[in-house]
Amino acid sequence: METVLPKQKTKRKWGRRTLWGVAILLVLAIAAFIAFNLYVARSLPETKGEMTLSGLSQSVEVIRDAHGVPHIRAKSEQDLYIAQGYIQAQDRLFQMDLSRRQASGRLSEVVGEATIEKDKYFRTLGLRRAAEASYNQYSKEGKAVLQAFADGVNLYIEQLQKSGKWPIEFTLLGYEPELWSPVDSLTIGKYMAFDLGGHWEDQAFRQYLLQSFSKDKAYDLFPSYPENAPYVISKEELDIEKSFAKAYIPNQFNGSNNWVVSGEKTESGSALLADDPHLGLATPSIWYQMHLQAPAINVSGVIFAGIPGIILGHNEHIAWGVTNTGPDVQDLYIERRNPENKSEFLYAGKWKKAKIIDEPIRVKDGKTIDYQVTVTRHGPVISEFAGASGKDTVLALRWTALDPSAELEAVLNMNRAENWDEFERALFKFETPAQNFVFAAKDGTIAYKANGKIPIRKKGDSLLPVPGWTKEYEWEGYIPFEELPKTINPKEGFISTANNKVIGDEYPYHISHNWAQPFRQMRIQEYLRTNKKLTVEDMQRLQMDEMNLQAKEFLPQFLHVLSSSASVQEEKALDALQKWNYIDNKDTAAPLIFNLWMQEIGNVLFVEKIPEETLKLFGGRKQAVDQLLRRALNGKAGPWIEEAGGLERVLMNSLQTTLKEIEKMQGDDVAKWSWGDYHQVRFNHPLSSVPPLQYLFNSNGSIPVGGSSVTVKAASYLNDGTVNHGGSWRFIMDLKNMNESYHTVGPGQSGHVKSKWYHDQADDWARGTYHKTVLHNPEGEKLVLKP
Repeated sequence: METVLPKQKTKRKWGRRTLWGVAILLVLAIAAFIAFNLYVARSLPETKGEMTLSGLSQSVEVIRDAHGVPHIRAKSEQDLYIAQGYIQAQDRLFQMDLSRRQASGRLSEVVGEATIEKDKYFRTLGLRRAAEASYNQYSKEGKAVLQAFADGVNLYIEQLQKSGKWPIEFTLLGYEPELWSPVDSLTIGKYMAFDLGGHWEDQAFRQYLLQSFSKDKAYDLFPSYPENAPYVISKEELDIEKSFAKAYIPNQFNGSNNWVVSGEKTESGSALLADDPHLGLATPSIWYQMHLQAPAINVSGVIFAGIPGIILGHNEHIAWGVTNTGPDVQDLYIERRNPENKSEFLYAGKWKKAKIIDEPIRVKDGKTIDYQVTVTRHGPVISEFAGASGKDTVLALRWTALDPSAELEAVLNMNRAENWDEFERALFKFETPAQNFVFAAKDGTIAYKANGKIPIRKKGDSLLPVPGWTKEYEWEGYIPFEELPKTINPKEGFISTANNKVIGDEYPYHISHNWAQPFRQMRIQEYLRTNKKLTVEDMQRLQMDEMNLQAKEFLPQFLHVLSSSASVQEEKALDALQKWNYIDNKDTAAPLIFNLWMQEIGNVLFVEKIPEETLKLFGGRKQAVDQLLRRALNGKAGPWIEEAGGLERVLMNSLQTTLKEIEKMQGDDVAKWSWGDYHQVRFNHPLSSVPPLQYLFNSNGSIPVGGSSVTVKAASYLNDGTVNHGGSWRFIMDLKNMNESYHTVGPGQSGHVKSKWYHDQADDWARGTYHKTVLHNPEGEKLVLKP
């Protein structure tokens, strides 16, 4: 009569079925996971053994060292650059293809409608048109290098066409890359000029200010440089005789640190050189480290994927590094259009016909967009990307990077230079982007030059858009090469740059209104002025230095203004700030409070007054906030602070908002708050924004880091705390031993997700760990490329 046993039997039977079902699903899931991993891994490049490569005249040896750095040794330069193109493609083909597509305005062909606006912008700028025009600026030798490199890339693409073992990114997006051309390399070079130079957005923003606010309020946000802030070249060293709304806006922190120290100040007695260019942090790195050796060349360093040669590094005689000069090399011209003919614009009393260029944009799974670009005598019309400033206005962009140029010739000559004179001659063809070059030689010479084409204007100073219908505002040439700012073996025994003002107002030419906040340069100079004999280890510590001199300047004054607070939580926060040593340590609360507070001060002043899309054009926002605060703290508050209720109210309102936001993120216990819980580097892959691909491509997760945008250890971040900008490559060298140099390339050398060199330097980047690279007798996995 009882039904217990049958029920128990049924339960047991159902339990077995469930277990079997779960087991089967688990086996299938594991099998699928293994199969997927095997499929992804099948495209890993060959790094050992022998391989036949058509086009080579003799065998080429490629040794990848413990960190995946390829050391390429060839018996001719033709073979060397074929091999360089092939090896770069092995590790970075998808990145190379994505880079040329972005710069050419062709992302929508493979991504879809999401990138149409970005493609319109780059088609309008015309970086690829400028690259095509630049090709004929190259010598026969330069063209041969470009072609050899392209041949090497294409040999790898052709191998993939036969094997079908494409990197997984191509499979996910459903396309195969086109063959490589020399113009592709030049287009990527032009993109780097875009990424590193130009301030047309600031001109458009200042025009908006004058259109929308009183003159006093508009001019309150115009750029100025703080008194007593350091220059690169002091007045005493100056010797002229001897010497966007829809726009894709480069990161405003695109700067860098570099310095060089005379042997008189070093333990080894030889010069020390350090460089860490600050660019976007992503997977793969924007830099690719290589060592190239042929009978007449032996050079090591980094290059942008898709370009031949070594742009930064050292050879057996010299070492060099760069930071961004940030000169005003762009002008916006307000053009008058003929109401009866939209393709004509007024100039010197006559209607001049503009070029109308068809730039059809193909869209994946969509219709081709018939897009046209209008190019006046000054440059492309970019009004649609200029926010409120472009409304009912025709704005054309004049920019040095859109002129033909031959930077690769300069790079190749820099690679062969043996002393300062040869290196400086090589710089003659490095026209864009303008860069601060620091240099050291085995013979003891240290030197600096701000190099590139910087325009001389008939009238105007690049603060605002200027009339395009008159000859008054034309460029009348460029600062002569021999008169660009330069110093050799200064008495102080070191030279440093950090995107700060290059030279004082006594210099007869205009360079820029847009300089970085001076705090990194101040800290570097403070460190290098020590009487201690400096070493490589000291240079490593300086590159990782987290001292926040912005906080050291402002925080004591803020605390004085806020002598009393309204809540217990505010008291605790202010107490943490009062006890802070001004180091942006990832494990402490004070950097979190201060850095977010400084950010919120700008929000309090601007967010409700300026449209969001237009505010994005304000590239000098942080510098402007600093200056507003300095004036207010000196009793001269301007209209932005006065209209927000005065300095005390601005500081208190922004602090209260900051504390509320931190409480949402990290709870209400100030003692448990930490900068690193918020401030984390991720090295995101371009496809990781598409769920669930972040789990495939961002395998290293998030890493808490110290530093900030104003520390020597640069670590700028997004609103969610993601560190996305900083020292993309760190390089240090003691010229006592020209065979050795020290590097970090975060997150790693390879762009292949299954490579052991994919994210192996991510933690190194966060901790400040360097690897040694040698010019002679490298060890590692050997691949022989045979003709």
